Amino acid sequence: MPADLISKKTRLELREYFVGTSLREIKSEFDAADIEADLNYEPAVGGQRRTLIEQYYHTIDWAKWSDIRKFVTVYESVLNTVEDSEQQGQEWAAKTFRSLKKWIERDGFAFQGGRLTVSATNHGLEQITDAVRELDLPELHRQIRRMQAAVESDPALAIGTAKELVESTCKTILEARQLHYVEDADIGQLVKETRKALGLIPESVPNAAKGSESIRRLLSNLGNVAQGLGELRNLYGTGHGKGGGVRGLGPRHARLAVGAAATLATFLLETHLERSI
Repeated sequence: MPADLISKKTRLELREYFVGTSLREIKSEFDAADIEADLNYEPAVGGQRRTLIEQYYHTIDWAKWSDIRKFVTVYESVLNTVEDSEQQGQEWAAKTFRSLKKWIERDGFAFQGGRLTVSATNHGLEQITDAVRELDLPELHRQIRRMQAAVESDPALAIGTAKELVESTCKTILEARQLHYVEDADIGQLVKETRKALGLIPESVPNAAKGSESIRRLLSNLGNVAQGLGELRNLYGTGHGKGGGVRGLGPRHARLAVGAAATLATFLLETHLERSI
């Protein structure tokens, strides 16, 4: 079963904030975000406000990014409201704002300039989060968040997940284009098939194109990136048992693998989206 993209604790924090508001405000916020309430649902909670919140929550698929975007719209609005109250000197607001902000950040979001965005700083993940946001791909979001959390604390996990990100990206594109692939194909083969499906092979670049030789070299190097990620994962990443004396690599190597994987996956996804129009 797919993991939730928003934790139960974060949902609880938002629910308890709304307990201190009115039923009208709750309806206004959720209706504005196009979230429907299942009024036939009877949650095991007390009070009209908690019940109404849970009825709205009951219609949300917490593993589906299109639903998560709607929830984030509500959360963002609340953060702005509470932040305004804090700036006006209302004592309750400072603690509430810190708590709401803390829990949504733990789910991989950042609140800046009045906006909630997927947090992916310092590890080359900014572009891939934007590309994935265009599609409803919870597995890719989980992989991105896993890499974010692991780069510094668990480089082997980050390296292993970087390879998985590219594999999942390729399978997603091939499936969307109704193209067959071998389930246990290695990363090199998956990238090759995806490049072919997207017309990203050196032979597809016309000689007359400006900078054609440079473009061909870059396209050829896509395969080298995939091969390098596969080899690095086999040597140091998660997924294979290793001898007890293996020291592994550090965060800087994980950042290299994550950055390379994110760049490759972003390019493939953006090409897929552009050529699907």
